[in-house]
Amino acid sequence: MVIKDSRRIIDEGRQALAIEARAISQMEERLGPDFVEAVRLLAECQGKVVITGVGKSGIICRKIAATLSSTGTPAIFLHPTEGLHGDLGILSRNDVVMAISYSGNTEELVKIVPAVKRFGLPLICMTGNIQSELARVSDIALDIHVAREACPLGLAPTASTTATMAMGDALAAVLLTAKGFSEEDFAQRHPGGTLGKRLLLRISDIMHTGDEIPLVTTETSMKETLLEITGKGFGITGVTDGRGRLVGVITDGDLRRSLEQYDNLLKLPAARIMTGNPKKISADALASQGLQMMEQYAITSVFVVENESETRPVGLLHLHDLLRAGVV
Repeated sequence: MVIKDSRRIIDEGRQALAIEARAISQMEERLGPDFVEAVRLLAECQGKVVITGVGKSGIICRKIAATLSSTGTPAIFLHPTEGLHGDLGILSRNDVVMAISYSGNTEELVKIVPAVKRFGLPLICMTGNIQSELARVSDIALDIHVAREACPLGLAPTASTTATMAMGDALAAVLLTAKGFSEEDFAQRHPGGTLGKRLLLRISDIMHTGDEIPLVTTETSMKETLLEITGKGFGITGVTDGRGRLVGVITDGDLRRSLEQYDNLLKLPAARIMTGNPKKISADALASQGLQMMEQYAITSVFVVENESETRPVGLLHLHDLLRAGVV
């Protein structure tokens, strides 16, 4: 193993990145009618996109299939060898097939093409050899050739696989827009991720309700108010009027500040100490909106009401609830 100095290591790393960046940039300039037709064909697909390839291309196929599926275009990976031995059964009448081979002459792919044609399915290919057998028999051929690989030996697929993945991403991005795919649609396909929780989880799903809500009335003594704050453990209590409407809040901080002002604090009514016009949020609001409110006003709790026109508290949302739910 040849140990290189740090400067040389960085220079060679930068060179590899520059080669791959140029490969993508040059491919960008080649986008034309074939790309447009590929997008139209995929957008109009009434079935699924079946993506096939072997070796490094096969790995890229899986990634492209995953990206398409998560952005509104159902797609699966088919290994061409397995396809020749029975897995072609996954093909259905309304599918589109996409074959990826940089050489365009991969034996397994060339062999599978006649079967695809017998199904009467449209075939899109990505290849670095637009004159190849695969390109010749495809309905649409997307050119992904690169001037050179980033591999110093010029052997390992590097810039070419990057270009292939970038072409797949370009298709997915354009299809996403063409289909009007929204953040909500994305979240529906990622319910377990942080983004999904930010876009799907409602405050009503995680808020504290019933006896868990710290509440006192305007007439409640500060002694009882202190017990309510301590007992519920949120560092805050809401203050309601005679009709159950939220008219104020009292926090630990309010108590500390009031101790310096009043010798008879524990005997005073809550109305005397409370902060009026408290922040409120609707139960059907997204949990992420609750987080935004807490960040905007530098608070750790917010009282929840049934809807924007209501003032009776139905819950309490605490920052810890958002942390546990994975929204933060």
